[in-house]
Amino acid sequence: MSEVLAASHALLASGDARIGIIGLGYVGLPLVGVFHDAGLQVLGFDVDPGKIVDLAEGRSYLRHLGDDLAQRLSQSERFQATTDLSRLDEPDAIVVCVPTPLGDHQEPNLEYVVNTAKAIGAKLRAGQLVVLGSTTYPGTTRDVFQEAMMDVAASVGSQLKSGEDYFVAYSPEREDPGRSSHTMRDTPKLVGGVDRASTEIATSLFKRAIDRVVPVSSAEVAEAAKLLENIFRSVNIALVNEMKMILDKIGVNIWEVVEAASSKPYGFMSFYPGPGLGGHCIPIDPFYLSWKAKEIGCATRFIELAGEINTRMPEYVVDRVIYALNADGKAIRNSRILILGLAYKADVDDTRESPSFVLIERMASLGARVDYSDPHIPRTKRVRKYDLTLDSVALTASAISSYDAVVIATAHRAFDYGLIAENAAIIVDTRNAMGDFTDRIRGRLFQA
Repeated sequence: MSEVLAASHALLASGDARIGIIGLGYVGLPLVGVFHDAGLQVLGFDVDPGKIVDLAEGRSYLRHLGDDLAQRLSQSERFQATTDLSRLDEPDAIVVCVPTPLGDHQEPNLEYVVNTAKAIGAKLRAGQLVVLGSTTYPGTTRDVFQEAMMDVAASVGSQLKSGEDYFVAYSPEREDPGRSSHTMRDTPKLVGGVDRASTEIATSLFKRAIDRVVPVSSAEVAEAAKLLENIFRSVNIALVNEMKMILDKIGVNIWEVVEAASSKPYGFMSFYPGPGLGGHCIPIDPFYLSWKAKEIGCATRFIELAGEINTRMPEYVVDRVIYALNADGKAIRNSRILILGLAYKADVDDTRESPSFVLIERMASLGARVDYSDPHIPRTKRVRKYDLTLDSVALTASAISSYDAVVIATAHRAFDYGLIAENAAIIVDTRNAMGDFTDRIRGRLFQA
């Protein structure tokens, strides 16, 4: 074992290491909290100065986390947040939590990963561990991230050697905003390095903060495992979405079917239909693998078919809205439609890749006047593809009754479904949220 490796092992296994987290969003900020609560010094980096100000003043910009974490961090001498990437030589270990979106043609967009790697490379010093946590295809950590980092390091005269003088690993995020059954600390952490030394040292780091760390033989295994986790969900959600469309045609309730099938104590796992996929992982990750497969001449028919089914679900919901309005003697043009839920999942304020944006855009393009109501999102913000400039509508009896149709896209617990049942002219329910009111609203309720 080299002197640098031995020293890094000892430092990261102790409570004296300083951890850098790049990207203080849905993944990075909870990770800051986990390391900070483990007693380590944490330096957070983000390009958004607004986040730095919010954290300094004890305000959380992620509502599902509450203000407790932000307040603790603002009062702690072991945490700082900055936009200054010239400080990247200060941490002993750096964990990268930046976005990995898709391009216009469903190809991986690694711009944030590459730019971050270059910034690290410019400041890389002996003994540092660098961990990529962003979801991506197998080979990214070694062939894209590390290569970009070392190209810049070499250009400024660095002669550091991987596995001897610095260490690189991949450890995927497993964050699920709003979930209470598991925390980041008690969710097992996969770790795979570009070499054995990097795996060992990254494992030492995460053992300081995570209850169970699972080392694997390479960065590529960890990258592929993360994709498999989300592709598994994507394929099964596509299956139940397709079942829903078929069963709707023959008058069978898919929600009752899933409940019935789930009574089997083995060999079945419940998945539920919806208006389309949301969040950063499931709508995006399968395309990372299918793109990589094409590059090496392999077909991914299963994955691509699931992607096609899930991607077209918003269009299916729009068709059901058109059908429901027609049954009430109305056209979608000039109809007033209220979308319930802008977030991609219940009880959070996370709008990443939310199908509600697609529903609003598509119905507006057909001439409908579309509003939304979401207690967690009082007004829309500009996101990567959309800038709706809308304010959330307060759910009152008079407001609900003023719309020609109400579409339940997200089943927030804060919604008063009894009030909706009492006052909505037409309800298009994509989440089975009105199941308890079916008898009261028969003829006005349409599943989608």
